[in-house]
Amino acid sequence: MLGTIHRAINNLYTIAAEDGKTYSCKIKGKKLPLEEYEYNPLAVGDNVEFTPYSDNEGLILSRLDRKSVFRRWNIKLEKNQTIAANMDQVAIVTSAYEPPFRPRFLDRALTCASGCDKIIVMNKCDFDLTEYEFERWALYHKLGYKIIAVSAKTGENIEQLKDLLRGKVTAFVGQSGVGKSTLVNLIIDPEVKQVTNEISEKYQRGRHTTNHALWFERDDIKIIDTPGVREMLVPLEDVKLLSDAFPEFSNFKCAYNGCSHIDEPGCGVKAALDEEKIDFDRYESYVHLFESIKERTPQWSRTKFRKNKQ
Repeated sequence: MLGTIHRAINNLYTIAAEDGKTYSCKIKGKKLPLEEYEYNPLAVGDNVEFTPYSDNEGLILSRLDRKSVFRRWNIKLEKNQTIAANMDQVAIVTSAYEPPFRPRFLDRALTCASGCDKIIVMNKCDFDLTEYEFERWALYHKLGYKIIAVSAKTGENIEQLKDLLRGKVTAFVGQSGVGKSTLVNLIIDPEVKQVTNEISEKYQRGRHTTNHALWFERDDIKIIDTPGVREMLVPLEDVKLLSDAFPEFSNFKCAYNGCSHIDEPGCGVKAALDEEKIDFDRYESYVHLFESIKERTPQWSRTKFRKNKQ
């Protein structure tokens, strides 16, 4: 039997099955095949094959191929951790105030998502951005990303956000305290609220509330609400994935295929940067992400890392 994971906690998975029933399942034999540097074999949104052994329990046999993932680097375990899978799009939620707008967090989150569309959602739009913040925010639209400014407090543009979600599975991700789960509450059911929490005044960052990913549905809207995070480290991947999160680079031709845009001669991206055709802060963000991946690559596999660049 086939089904989709709607909840995953401590190796116990809630599966919505094709027969319309919900099953509580564990992995048969307690293990599924894992890729190198992969921490968790299953995440909310994964489609699986399982066999029921009672009216509401079963054993997971295998995971079907994924069409998309959102995953980050788990610094404690030193592995890639998949947060959500098989979504049509990712809504990356940021805020204009408490916590402040952090474009480099957005750059990292964009890099963590692959195989799906991206929407950047600015919550708390009832607060003003600085001139620089607004320019950086508007830049994402110029780069081709969908952006929308909303306010969970006033309800501004919530209906427009719903329109972007209809008929699709959307994973909501974001920094703690930006109001991500509050937005999900408004969209799914304003009367049934998840626990939300206040902002840490000392650090201007949110305190964690959602502690595991959850699947929600209302009419033709399907949402995977993921835990808020204070920091987002990009996964250890082929460096090409990093370039995909910086689409402006593709407008400029480099002398060598697989150019890393760091120190190679004849780099079109570096030339465009000198001519101010590429935003300097975006380029600096790219360099930091590139170096973070390189530093995490074990010494024995650095040759493989360099080959992936070519």
